[in-house]
Amino acid sequence: MRLDRKALSPPLRPANLLSARQLAFAWSVMASIALLAWVLVADQARGMGVEPGTMGMGVPLFLLLWLVMMIAMMFPSVAPVALTWARAIGRQAPSGGVRAARTAQFVCGYLLAWTAFGLIAYGLLAGTGALVDAYPGAGRWIGAGAFLVAGLYQFGPWKDLCLRHCRSPMGQLVRYAGFRPRARDLRVGAHHGAYCVGCCWGLMVVLVPLGVMNVAAMAAVAVVIFVEKLWRLGPVFAQVVGVAFLVLAVLSLFQPWLLPGLAPPQSPMTEMLRPWGPTAG
Repeated sequence: MRLDRKALSPPLRPANLLSARQLAFAWSVMASIALLAWVLVADQARGMGVEPGTMGMGVPLFLLLWLVMMIAMMFPSVAPVALTWARAIGRQAPSGGVRAARTAQFVCGYLLAWTAFGLIAYGLLAGTGALVDAYPGAGRWIGAGAFLVAGLYQFGPWKDLCLRHCRSPMGQLVRYAGFRPRARDLRVGAHHGAYCVGCCWGLMVVLVPLGVMNVAAMAAVAVVIFVEKLWRLGPVFAQVVGVAFLVLAVLSLFQPWLLPGLAPPQSPMTEMLRPWGPTAG
């Protein structure tokens, strides 16, 4: 795929329009919230392990954990956009309380988009978990398919469109100013969140074979998202990641250790009998 030269130029994003001090403050606040979310996710993951499916969670509990995961993974990369919109709010609402409430609406709208995708993720995990339980050998094909879909999407036009928006949202933010005042901030957050979902859903799909509670995999995906959106060579990096996923799609057919999130859990009886298996009978 041939890259547009404009895609390689520094994106017109808040990072180009705000001072270093303002950016540092935005990232420090968002990073602090994200760090707290990472602590909560790591603590939860320690008690759950990595296994196929939803790990016994119902929809409400899964969505709660999913939102914490999205805060941990997405907040650092969305910090410049959030601050820019907050500054626009500040020019219209001098009251600190009004600014805080409107900024909270923006964040809620953003997370609302990821909550909707979380419902899809829950169904995907429930389906793959049931399939692996019934047919343990299907895990490698599911894993290879997930890496293949994620890899191909990195080269697709929708990825390019959504990544361009996430890298250069200023045109959209100007258009958002024309929205009707009622629930404007919520709608802006949801609209930008929808673009983020469109940009990153393929990266989230790889958590199916790697394990949705695999903290190392989540951290790696979060780094990829951050670099794609904020680095000058983000579009090139996105395609390099796509190539890596395509390689993993092939390797996972022969190397099941690459698919910890699709390994059938061992039953307690199997674990009890394993030491005696070689010598029994």
